[in-house]
Amino acid sequence: MQRMLFPPLKALMGSPCVRLLVPRATPRTQYGCSCGIKRPWRPGQYSTISEVALQSGKGTVSLPSKAAEQVVGRWLLFCSGTVAGAVILGGVTRLTESGLSMVDWHLIKEMKPPTSQEEWEAEFQKYQQFPEFKILNHDMTLAEFKFIWYMEYSHRMWGRLVGLAYILPAAYFWRKGWLSRGMKGCVLVLCGLVCFQGLLGWYMVKSGLEEKPDSHDIPRVSQYRLAAHLGSALVLYCASLWTSLSLLLPQHKLPETRQLLWLRRFAHGTAGLVFLTALSGAFVAGLDAGLVYNSFPKMGESWIPEDLFTFSPTLRNVFENPTMVQFDHRLLGISSVTAVTVLYFLSQRIPLPRRTKMAAVTLLALAYIQAGTCLGAKNDQRLACLQSLDYTISVPFNSSIL
Repeated sequence: MQRMLFPPLKALMGSPCVRLLVPRATPRTQYGCSCGIKRPWRPGQYSTISEVALQSGKGTVSLPSKAAEQVVGRWLLFCSGTVAGAVILGGVTRLTESGLSMVDWHLIKEMKPPTSQEEWEAEFQKYQQFPEFKILNHDMTLAEFKFIWYMEYSHRMWGRLVGLAYILPAAYFWRKGWLSRGMKGCVLVLCGLVCFQGLLGWYMVKSGLEEKPDSHDIPRVSQYRLAAHLGSALVLYCASLWTSLSLLLPQHKLPETRQLLWLRRFAHGTAGLVFLTALSGAFVAGLDAGLVYNSFPKMGESWIPEDLFTFSPTLRNVFENPTMVQFDHRLLGISSVTAVTVLYFLSQRIPLPRRTKMAAVTLLALAYIQAGTCLGAKNDQRLACLQSLDYTISVPFNSSIL
């Protein structure tokens, strides 16, 4: 009897070769679907799925709730992976100083790269009109320009793929009726974040293309916009991953002890601290602040540099003084590693599910790998995405103890 309640996969996907034996003219209330009232079946009425709704005249089939949750959960898990890839590719683009090579933005037109020598020379001439070429890369050759152009092009194209990975399946699932009312709102927010992320990326790049006559510094994007771009990507990633894990993983019913409550709160605080550290890493990258002091644990010959408060007003130093920005990032990084270590030992003192234990071990390992990577990097153009490694793994850890 149970086998009749679960049809083959083609039937679930609405394949035309498998038809549900449900007459269209029969009212839906006679199938026992409303208010939990069981009604007798009349001869000639059959149904192969107890949870499939068939809209009269349209033939729209919706998956059972559990099956739909699995499909949507896997989709969002895939989407979170594409966002993580975009963050990593953005870090590589930053390291290769390729972000300002494409000086305009077109949603469709720029998807086709230059193919002929004339098109490449025209693209190179456009780049030569902006500050980065005039001040920093005035001796760059066309071959060198092609390399940085393709780096930025790959980052932008990946961003478009991320958008398609969210929007197209979302429209399909919505049309099929596989999204609950609450999930529809969540999906709308995620798709809105994707669009916002793309616009914010161009807004960031545009800040590095502006002429600044009063400045003798090398051209770079605004550290504020860079931090906003990275922060919104992390929010998108975490929201997608959190939602997917909530759908895919069974919720553990743990006893609400005081120890578990404290662990949950400490895990949330640790995630917030690591997120703040990642944002401070974006300020380090945006200001090239890692190049100011390359020694650790001291900064130069002292523990506290003398030029921490050289800007006025004082608050400007937190966001615009490279020395203060690096100093803050060091403190936040040490605090994050310490918090992750404490979180690991707290998790070992409480009986937790196996997957939570594994998440805690992975989080601890990534924290020390990331810290060691930062200490070993002499040229601190610093991959801002590396600061987000701990934050990305702290999401499944938090979701596993909720």
